[in-house]
Amino acid sequence: MIKMFTTQLTGLFKRIYDKQEFEIEDGARLLAQAAIGQGNIYIKGYGEMEAVTAEALFGAEPLPSAKRYEDSTELTEADRVLVVSRFSTDEDVVELGKKLADEGVPFVAVSGLVEGGENLLDLAGVHLDTKVVKGMLPGDEIGERVSFPSSMAALYLYFALGFVIREMLEEYEE
Repeated sequence: MIKMFTTQLTGLFKRIYDKQEFEIEDGARLLAQAAIGQGNIYIKGYGEMEAVTAEALFGAEPLPSAKRYEDSTELTEADRVLVVSRFSTDEDVVELGKKLADEGVPFVAVSGLVEGGENLLDLAGVHLDTKVVKGMLPGDEIGERVSFPSSMAALYLYFALGFVIREMLEEYEE
């Protein structure tokens, strides 16, 4: 089972990069505007996606200009937001997306893309798809799927964004 999971996870990361290389760069550019413009990159992770917030704030290489987004956070025009959720249709995250869009705050969303309904895809400046919307491996029961590594996919996208943001900041400082 571990070998199958490893194979599936490797394929997932490759699909994310191959299909979203340009979107990752666009998302990084949008977020880097905050660091360049004396703003902050606020991060709001929902549920298990708090792993991204923890990595950005407390990891070995914290994201430049990163802060935790709270409901009481007052954003400026120089700020940007990274919103991370399991699914693009999660009610709480869509509500935040609407609020940010109404206030004209540019944001990047990371979530598993679910078609239909109110959706982060329609609200975010850039949406990055974790491509995790169901379990990756067959379970013991007929039709059952297990192994749902949404936070791992979100962390992969976070690191990809971080690499590009740091490159942009280095170029800006030269």
